[in-house]
Amino acid sequence: MHQISVTESGHLSDLSGNLIEHLKSHAVRTDGPFTLRSGQVSSWYLDARQTTFDGLGAHLVGSAVLALLYDEVTAVGGMTMGADPISIATAVVASTHIRPLRAFSVRKEVKTHGVGGRLVGPVGAGDVVAAVDDTVTTGGALIESIEVMLEQGLVVAQAACVVDRSGGAAGELCAERGIPFTALALPVDLGVEER
Repeated sequence: MHQISVTESGHLSDLSGNLIEHLKSHAVRTDGPFTLRSGQVSSWYLDARQTTFDGLGAHLVGSAVLALLYDEVTAVGGMTMGADPISIATAVVASTHIRPLRAFSVRKEVKTHGVGGRLVGPVGAGDVVAAVDDTVTTGGALIESIEVMLEQGLVVAQAACVVDRSGGAAGELCAERGIPFTALALPVDLGVEER
C-alpha cells in the first residue's frame, strides 16, 4: 500500500498547511454523532464541500491535487458529487500553469437519455486519468468510480483524496488494483480522531 499525507511527506508544506487550516476552520464538524455514507457512525464529520465550493478552498485543493499528479495524467475525475469540485478546481489551476488537463465526473447511475452512460466530460478510452474523492471512509465510492473508469477503457494511473479516514483501507483497495493512492490529509492532521 502506498499512502502518504502531504503534511507527513513535507511536500508542499505551505500549501498543505493552508489547505489543512481551511479544512479545520470551514469543513470539520465535531458536534456529532454523524452517520457516514458507509453506515458507520462517527463523532466528527468532514463537510469537504465547505472547502471545495469556496474560492480559496477550491484553489488550495486544486493546487495540491495538481502537484501530486503524474505527468502522463490528462484528466482527473471521480464520483459525483464529492469529486466534481476537486476535478474542476484541479483542471482550472492546471490551466494557469499551461498544463492541459480535463475534468470529468462519474455518475452514480447510468443515464438513459441524451448521450447516456456514467461518464460525463471530455474523456474516452485510452485516456490516462487520476481518480479523486473528497473523503474516503471505506473507499467504496472511490473504488466504484475506478471500476466504472476501467470498464469504459480509461487508464487509471493514480488515485487521491482530500482526507483519508479509512485507516489505510482505501489505499489497500487501490493497491489490489495496482493503483497508487495518496491522501492530502489524515484525521490526525485535522486534529480529530474517532471516539
